[in-house]
Amino acid sequence: MQNRCFVIQSNRATRVMKRLEHLFEAALFGSRWLLAPLFAGLMVAVIALLVKFFKELWNLLSGLFTLTAQESVVSILTLVDVALLASLLLIIALSGYENFVSKFALGDHEDRPGWMGKVGFSDLKIKLIGAIVAISAIELLKAFVNVTDTQMTHEQLAWKVGIHLTFVVSGVLFAVTDLIMAKAKSKPDK
Repeated sequence: MQNRCFVIQSNRATRVMKRLEHLFEAALFGSRWLLAPLFAGLMVAVIALLVKFFKELWNLLSGLFTLTAQESVVSILTLVDVALLASLLLIIALSGYENFVSKFALGDHEDRPGWMGKVGFSDLKIKLIGAIVAISAIELLKAFVNVTDTQMTHEQLAWKVGIHLTFVVSGVLFAVTDLIMAKAKSKPDK
């Protein structure tokens, strides 16, 4: 009789623990929605970049006949820089949401970008470092084009080059690491 009571109590305790485990797992899984405002914030940042883009475009167009060739090039590089950064934010927001929060229910919408649903964390990391390298290269090019106007010292230029090279080396190392990981995954287990 005593063994039977112990078995019943043990079964109750197991059911209670299973229920607690299920509730914990459901809450943990639901917490992924805490990321959604972060991705929405990135879209607000894209709006801010859109305003900056049009401000720079206005400056370029309004000074079309008064800007020097050098100033025009810097202005155009700034437009490219802003466009790259906005694209990067869009990729991070959309693929981050889709990878970590919820799938988009767009079906086969004709405007759905081809990369959506295919960009995993590793791909996102490579796209991110690639965009950072491109943005760094544009900033470096702007510094070199503007070197006489900005009174930039050789040391400041050297730092910019060093930082850019750090991004390039990091990007190559990320790519090599992903290549090694992909080869390791594709090898059949022995």
